[in-house]
Amino acid sequence: MEIPIYIFIALIAGVLSIIMAIVFAKKVMKADPGNERMVEVSGYIESGASTFIRTQYKILGIFCIVLAVALLFLPSPLKDYNRAIIFMNWEQSLCYLIGAVASMLSGWLGMEVGVKANTRAAQGCTIGTKEGFNVAFFGGAVMGLAVVGSALIGVSVIYMVFQSALIVLGFSFGASSVALFMKCGGGIYTKTADVGADLVGKAEYKLPEDDPRNPATIADNVGDNVGDIAGMGSDLFDSYVASIVAAMILSTSVVLVGSKTLVPLFIILPIVICSVGLIASLIGIYIIKWFGSEEPGKALNTGTYLATVIYAVLAFLIIYVMVLEYPKFFDRLWGIYFCTVIGLISGIVIGFTSDYYTREDRAPTRKIAEAAQEGDAVVILSGFSYGLMSIIPAAIGIIVAMAIAYMLYGVLGVGMAAVGMLAIVGTIVANDAYGPICDNARGIAEQGDLGDEVIRVADKMDSAGNTAKAITKGFAIGAANLTVMALLFSFAEEAGISIIDLLTINVLIGAFIGVVVPALFSALLILAVQRNAGKMVREIRRQFEENPKILTGEEPADFNKCINIATRGALRELVLPSIISIVIPIAVGILFGVAALGAFLAGAILSGFVFAILMSNAGGSWDNAKKFIEDGNLGGKGTDAHKASITGDTVGDPFKDTAGPSINTLLVVMSLTASIFMGFLLLFGGGRGLLAAFL
Repeated sequence: MEIPIYIFIALIAGVLSIIMAIVFAKKVMKADPGNERMVEVSGYIESGASTFIRTQYKILGIFCIVLAVALLFLPSPLKDYNRAIIFMNWEQSLCYLIGAVASMLSGWLGMEVGVKANTRAAQGCTIGTKEGFNVAFFGGAVMGLAVVGSALIGVSVIYMVFQSALIVLGFSFGASSVALFMKCGGGIYTKTADVGADLVGKAEYKLPEDDPRNPATIADNVGDNVGDIAGMGSDLFDSYVASIVAAMILSTSVVLVGSKTLVPLFIILPIVICSVGLIASLIGIYIIKWFGSEEPGKALNTGTYLATVIYAVLAFLIIYVMVLEYPKFFDRLWGIYFCTVIGLISGIVIGFTSDYYTREDRAPTRKIAEAAQEGDAVVILSGFSYGLMSIIPAAIGIIVAMAIAYMLYGVLGVGMAAVGMLAIVGTIVANDAYGPICDNARGIAEQGDLGDEVIRVADKMDSAGNTAKAITKGFAIGAANLTVMALLFSFAEEAGISIIDLLTINVLIGAFIGVVVPALFSALLILAVQRNAGKMVREIRRQFEENPKILTGEEPADFNKCINIATRGALRELVLPSIISIVIPIAVGILFGVAALGAFLAGAILSGFVFAILMSNAGGSWDNAKKFIEDGNLGGKGTDAHKASITGDTVGDPFKDTAGPSINTLLVVMSLTASIFMGFLLLFGGGRGLLAAFL
């Protein structure tokens, strides 16, 4: 099968993206790292982050090798599923390892630059907002460009070699399994330290944010990098690749009825669309830098809006060229174009809905802060309620995007809407990674004694970063859910399922199990944070009680003890949630059949969406309600309202940074597991399951 030349646009764009990531990394490294104390603090953060990532990658490496060996013995998608022998599935196994390595490298590169950009951004704040913003944003852009570049190169090359979307599925599965480890491990780590630092340092001893006397301060800063930079980068890498693969598989199924010329063109179209989005992201990144000046928040939002417009224009041009070459596909090509634009607009709407419900200057957060005056229980009830309310506009955004895309081009339209939603993911990841870099910069500015004016500048950048992170989380949740909807359609196409009948008992059981899994997954992660945070609290109290000179500043706190608690706890606790994401879908398929597995995925997607939006937005609003009070409102720091807001923020931390965002990756992993193991599951009663005879 001849592959259209358009795929080389993706290869060129991917290589350009990697080159620009290297250029931006070098630009960041050339910046002034600041005074000796700042370099020392940054060194602690870098050492802690590197230790955690190295240890995590060792465990993850073993897991990936075991799973790659298991994939070897599955029926190959390039052979006939119906033959009752097992083929060596080396193609998917190899691509699985490539996807895992690519995801690891992207996360590692972004984190390495992030931990070096923090002190340089803090030093940049001594010159002004513009200089600090440029360093922090270029540091974040390295992550964004590395994610998109490696994904496009990987998908393009694998498809050119094997010419099968099902083989590319292995690459996506590798990226997803790594992302789940990164999100779970990084999320547990960062909130273990954050909760411990807040409960003892801020609530009990009234220490300021990022006070160097707090033993958990460095672990908290490390957590920002391993959770919010490496973890979120892997999460969006995972969704990005999965959306491309789902659309490619749907293209294969939908267009076989048409002309042979149509098949390769439409299969590579998701890759081409994403390459156009990457070019728009590159332009958007430069626009954000240009607008940076004294208004970082405005610059980030303007860059996102303009990247969206640029994508729409560039995608229009590339589709126009395709229409000139293939005029008989006029309606189909333009239909797909509008599906991608609708998906992207929906993603932006969902992202800014999260912004509305979490921003410090918006009504929901202000009302939560006011509720804090009534006590801990009331602030929890208020934040939880607004979190539930925030589900509604996000759900409407997904529903509208799906409905219009389906009307334009059926299930393939839904898949292409998911591709469109993630088209400018380079800009989105850059904005997200900017946040934790600024957060670290603010802490280093305080610990480096740079003065109140520099801290004020860093606070301004950090505030913009918090808003960007809220938007990114909403965007990521919307993108993941539209992606797994597309994966569900591709699973059904692959399994030959036209209707999933909920009145069939085994199907209903599968749906019920699916609804429960996100709840179980969330509980495991939150309990992990609770257990590890308890150990962190005891360690901080021990240090303060046994060495009172820490509080007077005469002797330094033992940061390494807290870093070790967070590291060991996170790595121990992430194993079970990661395993169930693969084991449960396979078990449902074996016992109840592939139709029940389809219902399982549908149930998990719907309940997972609710849990993810609720926890992410409620957590963000509790966090910013606390910041609103700390800014001097409603009595300011030290009041009963402030203490109640700290309780809300402490509850919200594992909600918004551990469980909520991790559900995105859980859904993608389970969907990919169902498709990857399809041939294996069809061996059990022809896909009806072992219990078919009893149900």
